[in-house]
Amino acid sequence: MSLALQITDLSKTYDTNTVALRGVSLEVEQGAFFGLLGPNGAGKSTLIQIVTGLVNKSSGQVVVNGDDIDTNPSKAKTHVGVVPQEFNFPIFDRVYDIVLHQAGYYGIPLGKARENAETYIKELGLWDKRDEQARMLSGGMKRRLMIARALVHEPDILFLDEPTAGVDIEIRRSMWQFVRKINEEKNKTIILTTHYLEEAEALCRELAIIKDGRIIRQGTVKELLSRLERDSIILDLATELSSDVQNRLQAQGFEVRDGTTLYISFAREESSITAIIETLKEEGVTVSGVRNETNKLEELFVSLINEN
Repeated sequence: MSLALQITDLSKTYDTNTVALRGVSLEVEQGAFFGLLGPNGAGKSTLIQIVTGLVNKSSGQVVVNGDDIDTNPSKAKTHVGVVPQEFNFPIFDRVYDIVLHQAGYYGIPLGKARENAETYIKELGLWDKRDEQARMLSGGMKRRLMIARALVHEPDILFLDEPTAGVDIEIRRSMWQFVRKINEEKNKTIILTTHYLEEAEALCRELAIIKDGRIIRQGTVKELLSRLERDSIILDLATELSSDVQNRLQAQGFEVRDGTTLYISFAREESSITAIIETLKEEGVTVSGVRNETNKLEELFVSLINEN
């Protein structure tokens, strides 16, 4: 499969001698839904700004959909749309004009620009707000406006930099439904940074974790989660436990949280969820549901950040 983004040995040192990136190499396949995770100050935003031409790199190579940002910067920029963390549109402009003018910035002919603007404003649920000033929109609507603006020139790659920060749950869900749709139906490459790790686990097929300007882990979500040494699970039970059964289960390492809920943490090399359920069956206990005690990706993220 061809690459949407190829970064080789990318480094960036600012004039203040702050080192933001230290030899980052990264490949993202076309059509991927890719997560770039890291603590604040890890280098995520600097990497995005270099790829999109907002910041000059110190060294290394960046190729966007086959176009090098050094040898063909104008073409490379057309491949990318960006939804930044901060709102950065003229707040007194109309919603429709903000999207339309962005298309003009990329040289889209007026007829096509109007068509694209209408398409994305409608798809993001803003058509009835098209004549309103942007300052009148709610926070969630402003986020959707930025997505429409980022897509109006039909880029191959969409960068989403903390796109749901401060957005309520319902709007987050609708945004992710839309983003999934364009990823699956239009084969757009999505590169997401987020502090909501449950979003990254649910949405992304591949992840890279960056710390102190270096990629410390990269792989599919399944590959990365397989590195966890322990599992912590909550088991919901079909019926309430008798006191005798509770005592026996506690002796085997189960924590009885109430009569119908158990918790257990176990080493993966020593046991499995299947084996635990079989143990409960032997006690005459029927499990009606199994859920994670915490977000697994969050556990992995914290362990890697502390370890490296």
